[in-house]
Amino acid sequence: MTLRTIDADAHVLEIPYTWEFMAEDERKYAPMIVAQTSGAARAANDGKNMQKEWWVVDGRLQPKDANVGHSTTSEEAREMRDIDGRLKHMDELEIDIQVLYPTLFLRPMTLKGQVETALIKSYNRWLAEIWKKGKGRLRWVAMPPLLEMHKMRDELAWAKENGACGVFMRGFECEKRLTDPYFFELYEVAQELDLPLCLHSGTNAFQIHDFFQDESGFNKFKLSVVGAFHALMIEGIPQMFPKTRWGFVEVSSQWLPYVMNDLALRFKRRGKRMPANPLKDSRMFVACQVTDDLGDIIKVSGEDNLVVGTDYGHHDTSTEIEALRMLKKDGKISPAAVDKILGANARALYGLS
Repeated sequence: MTLRTIDADAHVLEIPYTWEFMAEDERKYAPMIVAQTSGAARAANDGKNMQKEWWVVDGRLQPKDANVGHSTTSEEAREMRDIDGRLKHMDELEIDIQVLYPTLFLRPMTLKGQVETALIKSYNRWLAEIWKKGKGRLRWVAMPPLLEMHKMRDELAWAKENGACGVFMRGFECEKRLTDPYFFELYEVAQELDLPLCLHSGTNAFQIHDFFQDESGFNKFKLSVVGAFHALMIEGIPQMFPKTRWGFVEVSSQWLPYVMNDLALRFKRRGKRMPANPLKDSRMFVACQVTDDLGDIIKVSGEDNLVVGTDYGHHDTSTEIEALRMLKKDGKISPAAVDKILGANARALYGLS
């Protein structure tokens, strides 16, 4: 199949079947669903529906239906209960391949290693089954067992053999910054396995998440990833692992001019010079949105390090189910740049052939 367009950020919505891959002695950790029957209801992201169901994970409530694209996707397609239907919808949207990210795991789940490992192993095996049924068109980013790092290499190696094309991360992990040496083993394994580290809008730090609990998600989800980009660059982490690739997903690209200007000033104060093309030199890719000022963004990023996604299955500020087709038609940037963003750049980020 000739690759034409790659949706660099699509989602699955977890269902009870997601946890059916747990070993018998792990089933006590399986999340359960509870319904709200009294009290004030919270509005979902679309502003029309109310949150009705919640996951219970390790004793904590997590929203199940807060960010669902009811009007743009079918329930069966976003929950992967109708994979043929999902592929048909991709055909309608002129998408050849989707790279799948989770929904539940955008938030912190647990601080217990055995619970996290049970959850992510089952999730990864669910995604592997989806990949096998998806005719090569449904690739995915794997969850690493970061609280049991000694299991991480084997899990990621298995995931790559079963369709994974990236490693899922959030702006904070394990209550730590991503520049913490704790993660260096992960970065080493990622470059050995030729898997990019994909930082998606989200946080895995209870303190950050709970502090911003009642706000829109901009600080705890979006800015945590932007801050991680800044920290990784200023502390030279990409240069420490020279074969790593990094993706920054579902946080727009509109922040790049500000962050690059700030980094240049800080590098200068340290007696260092910023490279002419910092993204390319650090093998960093950023998922843009069709609402971004792409002409100005490209002056900072170059044409080779932007990708685009639809946020398929969700209803968020970054969701645009027609994103790939819109990018082709809106005329904001050259056709050559559009072709790179829709295909070649995502192939380079995810290592797709």
